[in-house]
Amino acid sequence: MVIVGFYATGLRLLVRAGRSPVVAPAEFTDAITVITEKEARRAAKASAKAAKKSPLTAGQKQIALVGAYASFAVCALTVLGGLTLIVIH
Repeated sequence: MVIVGFYATGLRLLVRAGRSPVVAPAEFTDAITVITEKEARRAAKASAKAAKKSPLTAGQKQIALVGAYASFAVCALTVLGGLTLIVIH
């Protein structure tokens, strides 16, 4: 629950900081639908447009970015803590 909560918070803060994650299309088997290049360009364009319209100041964006990285760090530490518990016991 901690991992999911902090990961979601990290993603939210990352988007608020104007750094929306856009994933490039990948080649998979026929079982998985892959977005086209046109759809990927459209998503990247929408992401850039949303970043420009952000009402946050540069300082607020920086704080949101630091908060996002901190949230991802908590996720990583939680996973490492869980692995440590498994290895120790």
